[in-house]
Amino acid sequence: MLRSATSAKTRIPPKEGKRGEELILNKQIYSWGTNNSGLRDIRRGNWQGQFLANFKRGSGDNMGMAGGLNDRASIPGPVRSFFPNNFGVYNMSGNVSEWVNDVYRPLTTIDGDDFNYFRGNKFQTVYQNENKEFEKDSLGVLKMRDVTDEESASRLNYQKGDVINYLDGDSLSLVEYGYGITTLINDKSRVIKGGSWNDRAYWLSPAPAATCRKTWPPTP
Repeated sequence: MLRSATSAKTRIPPKEGKRGEELILNKQIYSWGTNNSGLRDIRRGNWQGQFLANFKRGSGDNMGMAGGLNDRASIPGPVRSFFPNNFGVYNMSGNVSEWVNDVYRPLTTIDGDDFNYFRGNKFQTVYQNENKEFEKDSLGVLKMRDVTDEESASRLNYQKGDVINYLDGDSLSLVEYGYGITTLINDKSRVIKGGSWNDRAYWLSPAPAATCRKTWPPTP
């Protein structure tokens, strides 16, 4: 079964190479390995000085000017137009953004544990029909259902089935988000990362892009 990656998992893997710890020493910002902290190719040749991703350079400048195009794409370009990361994965910085599985909260990076923290969990159990029989979906995977708060009340490890807003939006936190009035934050808002064709270079790094807010699922 496939699912979106979490926000924590997208911070280092987009930039990963043979020696992960060297990413910190080299201060690598973007996903490509041809220029650790810059937006242009530094290798000698005809491509020297060319942009390494599809992004918005400035207000109204999505692709440059005739005779001096910077990324040659005013909207999302072909997948293989720019260099992949060292895993061979394309568009981890620029061209298109990546939805991740985390529900957005502004203070998650402060409140969360430093090891693979994740917000957005709903506990689940295997689904059984009226005859107490297990069922499988079209791919042969057992169907699951959300655990209710009533079922969770007597458990020792958790007492709620839906903990998306745990200590940040629930009754214990005394925090309320006025969705559609003062904010776009709700329990369906998801983090997006990587930056798109219409984002400035700042958002191409996996770290700051965690502050983006969208609603899941995306509206057409």
